[in-house]
Amino acid sequence: MIADDAALAEMIAAFAAGSGPVAVDAERASGYRYGQRAYLVQLRREGAGTALIDPVACPDLSALGEALSSVEWVLHAATQDLPCLREIGMVPTRLFDTELAGRLAGFPRVGLGAMVEGVLGFVLEKGHSAVDWSTRPLPEPWLRYAALDVELLVDLRDALEKELDRQGKLEWARQEFDAIATAPPPEPRKDPWRRTSGMHKVRRRRQLGVVRELWQTRDRIAQRRDVSPGKVLSDAAIVEAALALPANAHALAALNGFGNRMSRRQLEQWQAAVDRAKAMSESQLPQPGQSVVGPPPPRAWADKDPEAAARLSAARSAVSAVAEELNMPQENLIAPDTVRRVCWEPPQPVDPDSITAALTALGARPWQVEQVAPVLVAALSAKATNPQATGSTQAPQGTSAPQGAGPLGSPEAAGARENGSQENGAPGTGLPDDGVRQTGARRTGA
Repeated sequence: MIADDAALAEMIAAFAAGSGPVAVDAERASGYRYGQRAYLVQLRREGAGTALIDPVACPDLSALGEALSSVEWVLHAATQDLPCLREIGMVPTRLFDTELAGRLAGFPRVGLGAMVEGVLGFVLEKGHSAVDWSTRPLPEPWLRYAALDVELLVDLRDALEKELDRQGKLEWARQEFDAIATAPPPEPRKDPWRRTSGMHKVRRRRQLGVVRELWQTRDRIAQRRDVSPGKVLSDAAIVEAALALPANAHALAALNGFGNRMSRRQLEQWQAAVDRAKAMSESQLPQPGQSVVGPPPPRAWADKDPEAAARLSAARSAVSAVAEELNMPQENLIAPDTVRRVCWEPPQPVDPDSITAALTALGARPWQVEQVAPVLVAALSAKATNPQATGSTQAPQGTSAPQGAGPLGSPEAAGARENGSQENGAPGTGLPDDGVRQTGARRTGA
């Protein structure tokens, strides 16, 4: 594993001199550490082999990012890894997301192991996906497992590119990949304490104040100790204390989650948070519910605006029909929030130009607008002329699935895949032991 500047510089030079796309992956310590930082970065490129980098020892990988800035990066579920890669200076300008490609191509299972097995015919080693990657030194079996995550990623990318091209969806995928690569970092979530599991049980503002104080106290402790907040205090314990409003530390100790293993000092710390909320004035307490930007939750539409509810029902049915015809999940065809926003406040008049403009303004890609705009125009126009109708609306004629929309992993493509599969097994890395590991994958049926 590369863990010093000299080895990193040598590795950067090797990868800059390589050819073709670069496979990239990162391992985090979710559930163990605070935040989502990377604790291992894996890369593989033709001509350079496989490299495993310790970002704790080498926290600035901006030189590596710059060396690969003009190269296509291949990631699986890119949006999961890009935030932690950005923190250490690695930001792609072009990418190929094999997980998203699998969704667009209609594969029923899009995990990396399932995709590699279904498309390439290899079985990846399992068993270390949920380990604590902040562990040092990292055990050798974990490093072999991590190297396998990038060993076949470019091969998978090439096969999926051919499959998307066969289905007539390759340009759609490119638009999606460009959108991911150019998306700005997400804004910090407002009032993250409201996402505490079990919040639906908390009704009164005083109780909400307790949840907020306990959550914020827990977050400060978790950040200081660099541990997952759930290891400091569970969400269930926070909600339990909010509902009970304990009078003192002794009463708090009787609640689930504050039991035997908690010291007196810890109990007093949590009770102090409860007491702060109990002492707040009404104006200081949080309001119930979160301020909503945009449409209300769909479950409230029937009461707030029955006509909008009818429009949403018709639009959902129409979008579902198109997604089924194209053999892809509805949420990849068009974001559900985009459909809700258009249905809640449709542009006037409802016509192809206005719907196209509305979808584009909400971030829909050109291919999505092309597929969805006609059915939304039809669905919203039907509701406008017959607002009492609440039945399903089928997608109108005019949108058609690309030819051969069955995925490569489907039974009808199995014979073609078998004939075109690799004969010599997975390629080895062929690299020395200074952070570069030789790995292998087991062929199905081997």
